[in-house]
Amino acid sequence: MNAINDFWIWGKKILLNDVNDFSTNQKSTEANPMQFIPREKKEQIKQISSTKSRTIFLYKNGKAIGYLNGTNQFFKETRFPKIKKISFSDSHEGILTEEKIFFAKGRRSRNYHLYDFTNFSEFIEDPNDRIIEDIVSGLDAIYCLTSNGNAYGFGSNYRSQLGITRKKLPELNQPILMMKNVSKIFTGDNSKYVFLLNSNQELFGCGENKYGQLGLGFEKEFIPLTQNKKIPKGKIIDIKTGKVHSVMLIQDYDQNQNPKRKLYSCGHFQVNGLGKKIMHASLFTEIKSSLFEKDNIIEISVGNNHTLILTSKGKLLGFGGNNLGQLGNENMKNVPVPIQIELPKLRFNEDISNYHIYCSGFTSFLYFSFNSSLNEDLLKLFQRKEFCDISFKTENGEIIEAHKLILKYRLNQIEKLQEIISNKINKRIESNI
Repeated sequence: MNAINDFWIWGKKILLNDVNDFSTNQKSTEANPMQFIPREKKEQIKQISSTKSRTIFLYKNGKAIGYLNGTNQFFKETRFPKIKKISFSDSHEGILTEEKIFFAKGRRSRNYHLYDFTNFSEFIEDPNDRIIEDIVSGLDAIYCLTSNGNAYGFGSNYRSQLGITRKKLPELNQPILMMKNVSKIFTGDNSKYVFLLNSNQELFGCGENKYGQLGLGFEKEFIPLTQNKKIPKGKIIDIKTGKVHSVMLIQDYDQNQNPKRKLYSCGHFQVNGLGKKIMHASLFTEIKSSLFEKDNIIEISVGNNHTLILTSKGKLLGFGGNNLGQLGNENMKNVPVPIQIELPKLRFNEDISNYHIYCSGFTSFLYFSFNSSLNEDLLKLFQRKEFCDISFKTENGEIIEAHKLILKYRLNQIEKLQEIISNKINKRIESNI
């Protein structure tokens, strides 16, 4: 058995078809305690995307596989040999390939459905703006970010989640340019609203805001694209959205001017899903807890009504709804403030940063995914003009500029580091067989 492919799941009752793949049982209302799922496949999990009707795994080899509707029917799109990202909701399915082409199927508008995967990149009017860097699914709309920093959306605009007043455009059959100079799009498969962050760290939002989940300081059933001028101080690292509440991770500094990540939330939920002893907030307000006061938060994830937090010291925390055991707490009571969730016995306890958390609906996941982004980070460094005195063409025709001395030095470092990491992992795997 390859230990680095194991993962844990808890919350809404799941249907285990076999030890390799599973799906959530949509009709079940039973709670499921934290359970360990051994995997015989050698591929590492890169990403999980789960909705009420399906759970899909994306492996690091670029293959996606899973089940639909709690049956033995496989989801396996063999015509996509290398998938970079998957993004699903109950109304549509999105796939971003390594070639940065965006395919989607499902509900495209109220009266128009695509029953097979279609190249949505080609629907973008400007042919020079069809290189897709990221895709994100909301509940009934889907968004993509191009290499030029342009954010497009299409699908339902019933709650103005495409940035336009609902009365002017209730449905959209073609991608619409929502905003330029965008660096990140944030939304979730349970959300009818979306956040757009530009390169200047200015935050915009649109869609449903009935409970203040956009953090604008007021409530309105739905609003068009609006800048949030009341965001907390610091650099926005991540925003995760649930059904009617949002959680923001900020990079700031503590009183000694040491880097410190802080957690903020807004919106409303009847089970105090905001992580504070209040039911409601229309502004992002800080969540404080002694559980991570002297620790740094490395990852957050939000389900329908619950939130998980992973810290650098290996703590798994959670708050919000626990009606189906999604916080790993068997007493089935909802949790108003962060509590520590007892972690399973991990194979590599000291490498908690290589584990990831994922929430969807009323289900929670913890899985191992080795961080291999070092090469990508170095590549971005090489492309900075001030360091470049050489250029070369890659296999896909892309021109990369680099500095000869830095390139040679860094490549030697990477080779040595990869050799050390490989030997370290192999020894750990052998010791756990």
